[in-house]
Amino acid sequence: MYSPSMTTSERLVDATRDLLWERGYVGTSPKAIQQRAGAGQGSMYHHFAGKSDLALTAIRRTAEDLRAAAERALGGEGTAYARVEAYLRRERDVLRGCPVGRLTMDPDIVADDALRAPVDETLDWLRGRLAGVLREGVEAGELDPALDPGRTAAAVVATVQGGYVLARASGSTAAFDAAVDGLLALLAGRRTA
Repeated sequence: MYSPSMTTSERLVDATRDLLWERGYVGTSPKAIQQRAGAGQGSMYHHFAGKSDLALTAIRRTAEDLRAAAERALGGEGTAYARVEAYLRRERDVLRGCPVGRLTMDPDIVADDALRAPVDETLDWLRGRLAGVLREGVEAGELDPALDPGRTAAAVVATVQGGYVLARASGSTAAFDAAVDGLLALLAGRRTA
């Protein structure tokens, strides 16, 4: 499962990331992390102060990966609409849900300021980055000047996160795809060129 070149701490972080996505914080026991990572208890506590410290590192890494994936689409070439579309249509494991967004449904993460912070910061960054792209579209005359970039960006993030929920509930990616298609149709109606 892991590359032989990965360090023990990298394997522990990757195992924790996967388990948090699959089971949530409470369902991710130190024993499960150690088993998945192929590491002993001593190794875990050598690299991390405890489960919370390891979980925070894993959440930060997941947040960094989400930002990088979003930036590849949003920072690419093309119009603002094309970049938002690329973000919305990028490859995702829809039925597993968003690895960051799902953490907002974990009461133990939401109740812990330190664990919640990278989740909130990432979603805030995403709204801001999308708003910036949409603002560029308005300033370039591509999008209707009456379009509010901040509110539209919030709607994009809400559509993606809600699309994950609908897809998981139905067991089909069709619900996610329909939400994305609907949002893009609305945004296309705001194009001026």
